[in-house]
Amino acid sequence: MKILVTGGAGFIGSAVVRHIIQNTGDSVVNVDKLTYAGNLESLAPVSASSRYAFEQVDICDRPALDRVFAGHRPDAVMHLAAESHVDRSIDGPAAFIQTNITGTYTLLEAAREYWVNLDADGKNAFRFHHISTDEVYGDLEDTGSLFTEDTPYAPSSPYSASKAAADHLVRAWHRTYALPALITNCSNNYGPYHFPEKMIPLMILNAIEGKPLPVYGKGDQVRDWLYVEDHARALYLVITRGRIGETYNIGGHNEKRNLDVVHALCALLDELRPDAPFAPHTSLITHVTDRPGHDKRYAIDASKIKVELGWEPIETFETGIRKTVQWYLDNPEWCRRVQDGTYQRERLGLFTPAG
Repeated sequence: MKILVTGGAGFIGSAVVRHIIQNTGDSVVNVDKLTYAGNLESLAPVSASSRYAFEQVDICDRPALDRVFAGHRPDAVMHLAAESHVDRSIDGPAAFIQTNITGTYTLLEAAREYWVNLDADGKNAFRFHHISTDEVYGDLEDTGSLFTEDTPYAPSSPYSASKAAADHLVRAWHRTYALPALITNCSNNYGPYHFPEKMIPLMILNAIEGKPLPVYGKGDQVRDWLYVEDHARALYLVITRGRIGETYNIGGHNEKRNLDVVHALCALLDELRPDAPFAPHTSLITHVTDRPGHDKRYAIDASKIKVELGWEPIETFETGIRKTVQWYLDNPEWCRRVQDGTYQRERLGLFTPAG
């Protein structure tokens, strides 16, 4: 199978690409605009594979998408390309509307035109898998309730509203045009190659450098944490074995308060770098004004994907977070190049788009 992955140079997208190339016999066409969060260096372990191709394309560019579909003839689409940082969506929502809504619409139309012109076997085999977030559901009361696939949408931020709109578009294209689509909604991801504006890598790298560890409000916001490689396994199961027209929630079964996550990171850094001049690293914690509309609690009920597809996370929070901290300690050059922007300045010279 040849899978077209949009956003394959991003955090989750690169994990999906690495998983497919390293663990299956399938091929990948990585379609990525290469915004600030797209980093081809995260694909170094697989970029030399004959089963991997890269196309630097904006999903809002219909002619370019048509060229990619015609040239590569994919059997399936995994749509991960998105603007995803909530703080950025509050400061500048326009990019989120453009990429997450207009981009998804443009991709759906390109995929639909390609699909309707396939032969009967190709049509039956084709899949369009849209990867979304649990943030479309809004937040939960501080109780034992969980998000299910039937939870009503109630997005709180421009980011989550734009992802909710994209979800609705995918469902509409499935119902109206019979495009063979599936949707997954995941909880907070963490792991290697995570862009350092997100909480866990930001805290790790700030702590290493002795910078403040900014915690919103009291740090009592609860998130369900999912190790990114567990997520990649789940996504591949859905694209290959999921039921057309269905939604699958993917969670890590790891509910943690943000402040507790930061304390866990500090404890690991104290253990792994006992001679660090900033230990104990908890001394770096600084509480800052909470952001507008901050959801209090997310938690996923992932029983459907377990029952239907046999998936459950391999990593506990304790094993996954240890691997994550160790990866950042072991890869200072990747971190440096992301932090100082070298990865952006040099990538045209380091990587040549295929096609």
